[in-house]
Amino acid sequence: MGVSKQQAMFNKRTKIKDLLSSGVAGQETIVMGWVRTFRNNQFIALNDGSTNNNLQVVTELGLLDDATLKRITTGASLKVTGTVVPSLGKGQSIELKATHVEILGDSDAEKYPLQPKKHSLEFLREIAHLRFRTNTFGAVFRIRHSLAFAVHKFFNEKGFVYLHTPIITASDAEGAGEMFRVTTLPFDNPPRKEDGSIDFAEDFFGKSTNLTVSGQLEGELGAMAFSEIYTFGPTFRAENSNTTRHLAEFWMIEPEMAFYDIEDNMNLAEEFIQYLIRYVMEHNADDLSFLDQRLAEEEKQKPQQERQEFGLLEKLKFVTDNSFERITYTEAIQILLDSPAYKKKKFKFDVKWGIDMQSEHERYLVEKHFKKPVIVTGYPAAIKAFYMRLNDGCEPGKETVAAMDILAPGIGEIVGGSQREERLEKLEARMQAMHIPLEEMSWYLDTRRFGTVPHAGFGLGFERMVQFVTGMTNIRDVIAFARTPKNCEF
Repeated sequence: MGVSKQQAMFNKRTKIKDLLSSGVAGQETIVMGWVRTFRNNQFIALNDGSTNNNLQVVTELGLLDDATLKRITTGASLKVTGTVVPSLGKGQSIELKATHVEILGDSDAEKYPLQPKKHSLEFLREIAHLRFRTNTFGAVFRIRHSLAFAVHKFFNEKGFVYLHTPIITASDAEGAGEMFRVTTLPFDNPPRKEDGSIDFAEDFFGKSTNLTVSGQLEGELGAMAFSEIYTFGPTFRAENSNTTRHLAEFWMIEPEMAFYDIEDNMNLAEEFIQYLIRYVMEHNADDLSFLDQRLAEEEKQKPQQERQEFGLLEKLKFVTDNSFERITYTEAIQILLDSPAYKKKKFKFDVKWGIDMQSEHERYLVEKHFKKPVIVTGYPAAIKAFYMRLNDGCEPGKETVAAMDILAPGIGEIVGGSQREERLEKLEARMQAMHIPLEEMSWYLDTRRFGTVPHAGFGLGFERMVQFVTGMTNIRDVIAFARTPKNCEF
């Protein structure tokens, strides 16, 4: 099949990022993008999303007729042919001297909501379909892309197998019960059993099914054959939470490793987080620099006592250059009880052994006490999931599990993981105590019946990682289209 003349011209397009980084004058080229600003009927700031840096396009007076000039408005898309020349203006080494300008798509200046001025993040969430065109979201989503690529690169280099676990599942990995139901049954008149309950045998899958909250349980099955696997996919929680840290649909990275204990698990998670940050620092320096300046401007607006100690780049470098602090849950509780914040009653939630630490407690540990990421281990068994390995030698009533959470500055928990309970009898006893039906989970218990081994794994909330690296304070600003209670736009 032949290539059309128009398609051939499109294929010759040079990305603005590549053009600006080359800095080579004299070449003739084609660029395409959207107008950011147009001044003096001569200078067009053009951007194609490959970088936050605009290319200045110069149209000599007389090149374009009045009708065309009126159509060059903010948001309009252009195809520009021209010659790269040294720039006399500040902030760029080259510019494009246009020989031909074609308008690919008009943008009504009266209606286009992204005018060249500062917009609030709240406003941009309302027009999430257009917010990618702003510098802030351009930087955030290029970094998100790099982080996703780095996830696969990290595990591939270590020989892990990428396993696609089901999105539709009949099991509740977390035992949380806050799941979205998947059904084809009619809402107005579903089939019912004699006792009046809904008969899911008539449903598509023949049983009650939901959107997954985790790929972990299925991931463990893979680890029992491949030794080391990871999953990276969407997960769902029907939690009615409208905080800046929660989404109903989000992405999780969940490695599972046979022959790993809790120590191996912590080492891998720490290495993984540092690897991701280093990758972005190397490949997205311009985007990070922009977000660092943006955060610094935001911090200036806050009272002195509320300002963060580190700038964004300083924080990231600090995380990559320092080992994470490692403490037990018992030590963490004691630190909180001894803290000035607790003694002055500044915590909203109470502190005592046995509590599930709240975000304010986690952030105190990392931001005020240690001032670096912290890995907390040995949580009370009563507040953790059934699959976590019971620690030996615990006193009655103070049973703990080989769990670990990584707490990061700014957001609290970023990773949750554990050594898994590989001993069949102990796992069955724990499941019975937590009223988890053994017969329905027989497939999971088979991994303990046939060649069980010590194994471990963790989950990294991808959006929280993107938040941490970009410095964005609201999780809704690091996913393309946020799914939250009473909100499913776009």
